[in-house]
Amino acid sequence: MTSTSASPRAGAPALAAAAPALGPLGLFTVLLGASLPLIDFSVVNVALPSIDHDLAAGPALLELVVAGYGLAYAVLLVLGGRLGDLFGRRRLFLAGMAAFGLTSLACGLAPDAWTLVGARVAQGAAAALMLPQVLATIHASTSGPRRARALSLYGATVGLSMMVGQILGGVLVTADLASSGWRAVFLVNVPVAVAGLILALRTVPETRSDRPAPVDVPGTLLLGLALLVLLVPLTEGRAAGWPLWAWVALAVFPCAVWAFWRVEVRADRAGRTPLVPPSLFGLVSLRRGLVLILPLAMGFGGFVFVIAVALQQGLGLSAVVSGLALAPMAVAFFGASLAGPRLVRRWGARVVAAGGLAQALGIGLLALTAWRAWPDLSVWLLLPGMAVAGLGQGLQLPVLFRVVLSEVPPERAGVGSGVMVTAQQSALALGVATLGSLFLSLTASGAGGSGAAGPGAALTVTLLVQLAMVLFTAALSLRLPRTVG
Repeated sequence: MTSTSASPRAGAPALAAAAPALGPLGLFTVLLGASLPLIDFSVVNVALPSIDHDLAAGPALLELVVAGYGLAYAVLLVLGGRLGDLFGRRRLFLAGMAAFGLTSLACGLAPDAWTLVGARVAQGAAAALMLPQVLATIHASTSGPRRARALSLYGATVGLSMMVGQILGGVLVTADLASSGWRAVFLVNVPVAVAGLILALRTVPETRSDRPAPVDVPGTLLLGLALLVLLVPLTEGRAAGWPLWAWVALAVFPCAVWAFWRVEVRADRAGRTPLVPPSLFGLVSLRRGLVLILPLAMGFGGFVFVIAVALQQGLGLSAVVSGLALAPMAVAFFGASLAGPRLVRRWGARVVAAGGLAQALGIGLLALTAWRAWPDLSVWLLLPGMAVAGLGQGLQLPVLFRVVLSEVPPERAGVGSGVMVTAQQSALALGVATLGSLFLSLTASGAGGSGAAGPGAALTVTLLVQLAMVLFTAALSLRLPRTVG
């Protein structure tokens, strides 16, 4: 197996020569692995009505189908990055890909709603093993312009996968392949996972930390507790009528965060390697980049969920039509992501602020369109706003990934990637919980009117909240350094 670096006695040239190389096919393979968990985060949105019809799931279990995956995914991501540093990132990527294929099969064959929820939790855990290895492998096996291009393609994959998930979900549910209905959105992962395994065995180099640290059990448990007591009440509280346990869990959250941080600081001072080294947050680029990624991901996670619900339940559009509404955003996002490296070379991190303003303009257009056109809203009317918003987001996300990881040393690539992806995934789940709950609550109360007017007004208000988040991100991005590593 190839190590991330040479022995400590070797000089810089030898270290560079010993670094494994990630070729074009290997990059395609790891990006394929990155796309699967993200597609599955959103693909289920358009399948929920069919799942409810077939399995008589009910609102609470439907939310668990979405939240169970996201919770397991978010809680275990940093641990997945640490395990990759310890046992080898290629090895963990292969294990995660195989487990993801098997758990997808279990989801597709689930005979009842509770079995589906359990399979989704296991699927999220498999994703948490696989995804951190993608960024860590890119960071450890590329450098210079090749790394910049690879990170831009990763950013394009992240945003595109979320949008493609809903488009693909709508197509598969509507096509009803072999009378499989919603099950096809999970079963389609199985042959893709098999192909990914074959490719990874041949094209992905092995990398690992030269000084791997044992798993920080107390830190892992406390981080898991902190994420659980935050995300579970926010995702399930509204459907359950905000019972006492939800408020107690939210009250526990700051205590769990404080305890986690104290344990990590003490481990660092004692010479041990904590799950999330506090010194990592001494990197200005990582700290500032994470602050920007959080509201950006929250807004996006909530947006794709709310659009799917508003178009299907509010307007009665089919799953495939509601999914295709995101196609202009996906195309514009991908184009902007590919143009990003060239723009960054000329304009530096100011590209992020420009992207924020463009996204704000697009979200504003969507809010204005929803307010004026509802209930005669159509996919064609949404097209300009979707395209402009996708263009703006494509100029932000890939650049922010580069900012976060620019100063992280290769031996910490796994934990650095795990921290970033955990922040992103947790923010996506928070976006679904907060903006989704806001939309559903406003719809239930008939905000802005009664009957058909309610969902339109609720969608408008939700988009305006996201607009405020985008403007906040754009303002903060002005503090980024001009150059991007």
